[in-house]
Amino acid sequence: MRKRATIAKALSLAAAPLMFSCAMALAQGGAPNGADGASQAQGPFELVDPKVFRVCADPRDMPYSNTKGEGFENKLAALLAKELGKSVSYTFYPNAPGFVRKTLALYKCDVIMGMPQGNDIVQVTNPYYQTTYTLVFRPNTGLDGVDTLIDGRLKDKRIGIIAGTPPATNLVLDGLIAKSKPYPLVIDTRYDSSAAAMIHDLMDGTIDAGVLWGPLAGYYAKQAGAPITVVPLLKESNGPRMTYRIGMGVRYSDQQWKRELNRLIRKKQPEITALLQSYGVPLIDDSNHLIKAAPIAK
Repeated sequence: MRKRATIAKALSLAAAPLMFSCAMALAQGGAPNGADGASQAQGPFELVDPKVFRVCADPRDMPYSNTKGEGFENKLAALLAKELGKSVSYTFYPNAPGFVRKTLALYKCDVIMGMPQGNDIVQVTNPYYQTTYTLVFRPNTGLDGVDTLIDGRLKDKRIGIIAGTPPATNLVLDGLIAKSKPYPLVIDTRYDSSAAAMIHDLMDGTIDAGVLWGPLAGYYAKQAGAPITVVPLLKESNGPRMTYRIGMGVRYSDQQWKRELNRLIRKKQPEITALLQSYGVPLIDDSNHLIKAAPIAK
């Protein structure tokens, strides 16, 4: 998941790695106790400029972030900065190995807007959303009603999968890997998107279905120009877990800053939830149920 290579990777490590996405591209920048890790960025202060909400992000990683401020993490940063009476500034760097080491750990920013809980390369705030991997397919192609990878209707289908992510293990365990089409986890987000490529292949019939991280699936399904069914995978009984909580990443030394962000998350959670749902992110509650979008007031 480009950023989500980071997340994906992160998840991988967490799950076993969790992808999440976590051999994590971010994480590969250094261990938390390493000389260059974010946990070593100790100092007499927490924020370089208390008047600015300083973010490190990928310059081309929709739906999360881009240089135009169009991603939901861009919008979230603006929301929190406004609440604090701060301006927003960015240090952009591709989500690739070394991301944390070359950004947050060097005080080039004070927060990374999306990090999975369980990732120890940075200190992670309380989660502001929980989401899951999904199954995507075109309606009326014989897969309507499929909500688990063990469904027999998938046995003869070609399924797209991001290599190295947790669901790849499920495809192996469920006997679906032989006919699958893999897409790379670690890519240069300036030029490529495995999620976009998967959705393109789904639309032209190269694959019959795909397994994709929820935020990517929801966003690219909305961009496809034709109906795509997005089914949260909430019933898997074998393999790594599919659902993960996402917070923000800060330095281990920044305890007060973490508490401030946690306060903002609690206060602005309804707005954060609505923002995420506007991008098609499938949100999961603590009971492992899909959170339905609130009706729009007329």
